[in-house]
Amino acid sequence: MCMTMGLRIKRARRAADLTQEVLAARIGVSHSTIARWEADGREPARAQVRAIAMATGVSAGWLEFGSEDEAASGPERVRHPQRTLAETQETRPKPRSGERIMAKTKPGLEMSGDSVIAFQGLPGAYSHLACREAYPAMTPLPCPSFEDAFQAVEDGRAKLAMIPIENSLGGRVADIHTLLPDSNLYIIGEHFQPVHHNLLAIRGATLEGLKSARSHVQALAQCRETLRELGLKAVTTPDTAGAAEEISRLGDSTVAAVASTLAAETYGLEVLRSRIEDRIGNVTRFVVMSRRRIEPDPADGPCLTSFVFTVRSVPAALYKSLGGFATNGVNLIKLESYISVGDYSVARFYGECQGHPAEKHVDRAFEELQFFTTKVKILGVYPQSPFRLED
Repeated sequence: MCMTMGLRIKRARRAADLTQEVLAARIGVSHSTIARWEADGREPARAQVRAIAMATGVSAGWLEFGSEDEAASGPERVRHPQRTLAETQETRPKPRSGERIMAKTKPGLEMSGDSVIAFQGLPGAYSHLACREAYPAMTPLPCPSFEDAFQAVEDGRAKLAMIPIENSLGGRVADIHTLLPDSNLYIIGEHFQPVHHNLLAIRGATLEGLKSARSHVQALAQCRETLRELGLKAVTTPDTAGAAEEISRLGDSTVAAVASTLAAETYGLEVLRSRIEDRIGNVTRFVVMSRRRIEPDPADGPCLTSFVFTVRSVPAALYKSLGGFATNGVNLIKLESYISVGDYSVARFYGECQGHPAEKHVDRAFEELQFFTTKVKILGVYPQSPFRLED
């Protein structure tokens, strides 16, 4: 029985000692395209077959047509000397416009252009603070919703977007997992922003004169004990910066806002008491989104890979799909299920693992994942934040 073209591509790639990631970079396609070819989800065009043959050192005719007799010997016709990952990257052709690039500087700065970074919320929001701390040279662009922040990058009005994905106390941010897979953006970095709540009021107000405090429901919940101690009524608003803007406009000395110091600076408010959160260690994790895929060199330091996948509707599909990460020694640091609107019958998962798909053990793990899934999409490969290593 003759092999499929997908299997011949896989055998040729492995005989040439290339990962899916490296082969994809050499012929100018995405990693997921190579994965689909090897899984026989689709076949490459004839020009792409010739490019694969040139990259792997086999006959284009064998790749395209093959035969049972040639199945064992085809990939061995031209053997490549063993190459290190660094040597492979040195010989990799420079990407054309629009293709992925390898970034050794801080993600996004080399392609900032007009230096705009989008975020969801009003000026003074914690997302605004994260933009200012992570990318101080860029101009923050406030957006009404997460969808608008994504769209600002897709439209070219911003080069990057700072998107909160989870909070150490509140858990994951709603809706983000359903937005990420359908966007045309890539994750190119992560940022951990400590969240310190402050009690803000108009100039001249005093703690003794306050009667209520306004803020987002999560911020109020995280300061519940302090607000009770001060005898303040909690009033919910859509966001923290919006509460600060509101009390600045009202001019009422009996009303306070729970928000950031940046919100106080933005709306001309006084900080009557700082750090009013009940528990220390409140941190929000953000991902940095870009129109262009910018991947780090795995030799430069620890990397993370974010991806989403849909399992096949068979018993133990999730268990089997994750087996490749265990057998190949890849540390899976996050796995969350989510439901897409309008389809409650299919299990979808968001995952993160340590490592880069250009590394063989990570590449093999994703190969095995494809056997038990109907769709796998890599959302981004990016440097691991130094925050993870702090005590």
